[in-house]
Amino acid sequence: MQFRQKALSKLQSPEELDLPVRFARPQGRLVLAVTVTVMALASFWAFTGTVSAKLSAPGILAHADGSYLLQSPFAGQVTEVLAKEGQLLSPDAPLLRVATDRGAQVVRMVAGGRVTTLVAKTGSVLTTGADVATVERVKNPDEPLMAVLYVSGASGGTIPTGAAVDLTVQTVPQQRFGVLRGRVKAVGRTPQTAAQITGFLGDSRLAAQFTRQGNPVAVLVELERSSSTRSGYRWSSADGPPYAVDSATPVTAAVHLAAQRPVDWLLP
Repeated sequence: MQFRQKALSKLQSPEELDLPVRFARPQGRLVLAVTVTVMALASFWAFTGTVSAKLSAPGILAHADGSYLLQSPFAGQVTEVLAKEGQLLSPDAPLLRVATDRGAQVVRMVAGGRVTTLVAKTGSVLTTGADVATVERVKNPDEPLMAVLYVSGASGGTIPTGAAVDLTVQTVPQQRFGVLRGRVKAVGRTPQTAAQITGFLGDSRLAAQFTRQGNPVAVLVELERSSSTRSGYRWSSADGPPYAVDSATPVTAAVHLAAQRPVDWLLP
């Protein structure tokens, strides 16, 4: 009964049409304006802006023709070392003299190049096929370095030729001298086996490291040259390190992939 009386009373009362309309406070209008502006800018950027993607990959500094592992064709004891590390030798140049059961024999270079590592020392006992040296296939010591990256086969197809690459060099403090600049010169078509990587780098341990997650694709990076730095290459810092960088130095690369539109991620 009480509810009915309240309803009848409501119907009999006139509508309050003469009361002023209350608008939002200035603070509320400001919040609304900011929200609309942000949404408009976000929509515009989603359709016209781009997002830069990067691919991280391990690699090593090397020369274009790589290195090879020189092995002894004789079994015996090294009596004399005929070359030094860092020396540039011609093909068939003598490297070691070895005393064998057939008399003194000489281990010679297979191909010309620079001796980067001498494993055998005077007094070392060698077996047939033992590693004695690592040799870079270079004709002169001024041949430019390059970086060889090893990426997964699935990622190799996303790397375009000419892409910018930032290389963090293991022997160079990044916070002080920055990163080494380069550009992708070529991307391998097929994955590399451990034997193929060993044949190019002359180091089976590195090959095992690069193939730990499966057979990778090789990506060749041409280093950008600079006449104003001590190393001869361009760095993100003004002058780079005050010393040269060597081959066989490990690097970590950040490859700048082609820019993508964010709307491609939002729409199917």
